[in-house]
Amino acid sequence: MSASGTAMAADGAGGTGSSRPAPSGGRKAVSSVLWAVLVPALLLLGAALGQWMTWAGVVVALATIAVAACVIGGSWHRAGAATLVSFGGFALMLFAGPAMYEAYMKTVGEPVDAVVTQVADRDQRRGPDMYCTVRELGGGRETYEVSQQENCFGQARPGDRVEIRKDPLGLLDPRLPDSPDQRNTTEITIAVTAGLTLLVAAGTFYGGQRRRG
Repeated sequence: MSASGTAMAADGAGGTGSSRPAPSGGRKAVSSVLWAVLVPALLLLGAALGQWMTWAGVVVALATIAVAACVIGGSWHRAGAATLVSFGGFALMLFAGPAMYEAYMKTVGEPVDAVVTQVADRDQRRGPDMYCTVRELGGGRETYEVSQQENCFGQARPGDRVEIRKDPLGLLDPRLPDSPDQRNTTEITIAVTAGLTLLVAAGTFYGGQRRRG
């Protein structure tokens, strides 16, 4: 064999030996499942945390989306899946927080009789920005100011008696009751959240399974 042929053979053997081996099917499936569980779980954690401390929830959710996009689009070379997971993650942030808050307050919230003392629209130029002031009728007669996040959409008027739901842990603001035209809104929000969670998980798993090394 000539010197050039020997060199080419040596280079070919060396290049094959020095390249990183592709993960086996089992390892790829396990890592894909782990990422598919971790990404939506962290997004849901950020959404829940955002109902208590908005800035902390936003940081967790945005960091999760950024890392997922880098792994799926950069390391796995699946730009389509990375785009799907990113947009799905942002949508999940919008729906998961209200869904968790509403489900939590309706399930374990303590019912308390209260009266609405004031309803105000803080800035009509950008659309409705409603705030309701409610005062307990019993106990310590505490007064709360709640926003649209706590279901103040103008369905209650000053002087109306309502049954608010209070967080037994005292971490979240009370929630106003639904109006008659708000029936099934919580169920719809939860269903959308579940669908988006499955979408993010499926996109992450697909990207992991179809990764290109």
